[in-house]
Amino acid sequence: MDRLLSMRVFQKVIDEGGFAAAARALDLSPAVVTRLVADLEEHLGTRLLHRTTRKLSLSPAGENYLSRVRAIVQDIDEADRAVSLDTRELAGVLRILAPPVLATHVLAPLIAGFRQRHPKILLNIEVDALEDPPIQDFDVTLLPTDNQFDGDVVARKVSATEAILVAAPSYLQRRGAPVHPQELANHDVLRLKSADQRPRVWRLLDSDHNDAPLDVAVDPGLWVNHSDTLLRAALDGAGITSVALDLAAPYLMRGELLRVLRPWISGRLTLYAALPSRQFLPERTRVFLDYLTEQTRLKVDAALLACNAC
Repeated sequence: MDRLLSMRVFQKVIDEGGFAAAARALDLSPAVVTRLVADLEEHLGTRLLHRTTRKLSLSPAGENYLSRVRAIVQDIDEADRAVSLDTRELAGVLRILAPPVLATHVLAPLIAGFRQRHPKILLNIEVDALEDPPIQDFDVTLLPTDNQFDGDVVARKVSATEAILVAAPSYLQRRGAPVHPQELANHDVLRLKSADQRPRVWRLLDSDHNDAPLDVAVDPGLWVNHSDTLLRAALDGAGITSVALDLAAPYLMRGELLRVLRPWISGRLTLYAALPSRQFLPERTRVFLDYLTEQTRLKVDAALLACNAC
């Protein structure tokens, strides 16, 4: 027996003044309405209604039960409305998890514009570099990945870019610009730490020839697990490093960094937004993902123009 349905039917029988009227209001057959009320009485072990051919009235137990049923049904309906509204309304808290480099260079520049567009959506951002992020605990988790991403999560692709090799003009003036990847062995190399990388072997890809790989022997002068430290060192002229194209674009446009060894790249990067579930996506999450995708792809396009112009 569906107890909640039986309770709703019992209440409707009283409100409508009879079984036939309740059946019409609920779009059920009179036989079903009669059976549901009878099942409820059997479950409770008491008579709720006195029935005659001309009159329908509540028993004392029925009067007491009806008052409680009304409160229960009202609470359930209000809970349903609240949850449904929370899913549809462009308001509420949006919980986001992002690693530091994405929080700084992707999320932070978008906050002002997004808040102006959707002032009732509050952003709760957690910044942490976790190898196994708790995706179920957040509305959106930003995942920067390479081509090895297995996609074993519910995720939406946001953008794709490539990691190019750059150096500051001051470094290139001092040491000269390499013309072939093998010359990196004689340069100061700055590398980002990764669990699956060997610091003395740098695999580069020829983007003009289907990403043909080349392993280059290097001796990094800096090997660090923090992207902003790497970028700052490169800007200060410490050596040659690789940076995502969209992150490097502003510095390329201002001449603070120069690209080296074109068309070689150190990898292709894809940004995904992982979600706790495909179903029942709140409207505030959807509009944020749309805005994130729109703005990030515009930034990548601008970076490509900047890189081609530099």
